[in-house]
Amino acid sequence: MMMLQYFKLNFKKIVILLVLIGSNAALIGQNQEKQFWDHVRFGGGIGLSFGDGFFSGTLAPSAIYQLNDQFAMGIGLNGTYNKQKNFYSSTIIGASAIGLFNVFRELQLSAEFEELNVSREWDDSLGFEDDNYWYPALFLGAGYSAGNVTIGVKYDVLYDESKSVYADAYFPFVRVYF
Repeated sequence: MMMLQYFKLNFKKIVILLVLIGSNAALIGQNQEKQFWDHVRFGGGIGLSFGDGFFSGTLAPSAIYQLNDQFAMGIGLNGTYNKQKNFYSSTIIGASAIGLFNVFRELQLSAEFEELNVSREWDDSLGFEDDNYWYPALFLGAGYSAGNVTIGVKYDVLYDESKSVYADAYFPFVRVYF
């Protein structure tokens, strides 16, 4: 009988100990999850352009994880629609991976790999064949940072004038992350 009481008492202690350990592990897990999200910053770009028979719209959300005061890594999505009346329309969908390095607070260097699927439909009267292809870009950039905003220029080292969706290998940017 004494052995049974000893076992019940110790069993209760073990259950209480496991509950306490489990609740502490849950709190630690919540703290780690909270710490992770404390380092995530969101941003992106919105672009609209229109003129005589032309329209272009872009939506490009992104997120970075701030590893420390100098380094951040992230991903982004890109969706663009262009239409030039009586000429062509295009849909561009893609994704990117970016690495940011702050040499010091005001100077930010970046490397960004972007892969885009370009679908271009030409007006039938022009006699061009419709296009559908993948286009890679590798941008190396430098910018001036002030708070959450960086303004700079990046260069596409893989630039191909005949396939790129950009007019030039040099590309100005404004990067904002909150």
